[in-house]
Amino acid sequence: MFEKISKEIRAHVDPEKQAFFPRFFKTGKGEYGEGDIFLGVTVPQMRTVAKQFLEADFSTLQKLLASKFHEDRLVGLFILVYQYQKKWADKKKIIDFYLANLKAVNNWDLVDATAPALLGDYLIEWNHEMLFEFARSDNLWKKRISIISTLGFIRKWLLKPSLLLAEVLINDSHDLIHKAVWWVLREVGKKDTELLRKFLTKRASTMPRTALRYSLEHFDKQERKIFMSI
Repeated sequence: MFEKISKEIRAHVDPEKQAFFPRFFKTGKGEYGEGDIFLGVTVPQMRTVAKQFLEADFSTLQKLLASKFHEDRLVGLFILVYQYQKKWADKKKIIDFYLANLKAVNNWDLVDATAPALLGDYLIEWNHEMLFEFARSDNLWKKRISIISTLGFIRKWLLKPSLLLAEVLINDSHDLIHKAVWWVLREVGKKDTELLRKFLTKRASTMPRTALRYSLEHFDKQERKIFMSI
């Protein structure tokens, strides 16, 4: 089946996107996506391919996730997410497989496509310590997984883990973590403005300005101005 999936992915290659994606996903030397290789296939096309092969077994998915091509890995991850969402899914086995293959989740789009849907759903009723271990690691993608996973919690009104993880990551040096933190804080604010207000009152003076500014998106102009002046 791996060959069939691989062939279907390559049927959608666009040379212009193949040239553009390496720049967009920062694959140059010293950049966060260094060495990643793109075929030039869009996300909607990859989702369409993934939905055609929902019966793929872990052996097939393992081959996709081991591929040097970004699109192969993302299609494999999409299949995993779609399988997890099925009523018949063995969720624990899927999560175990995902965690065993985190090495393949090595760019921000791969994290964002999987962490909320998988860990953000599965861990909501379990101990969240795994996410804090990820947040304290030296691995950029594990750190992003930790905070982005909580988007799944937020959708079900579990808000405090997001704030606790934001505390750990808020002064991280990497821009991709800043963006993840402000995204999550903004979503918390949509659910509970007062809870976010209390968090920002304590942290506004020390957190990165970009993260603070975007976190305030749903506050009125005057309050945004007050927080930005702290």
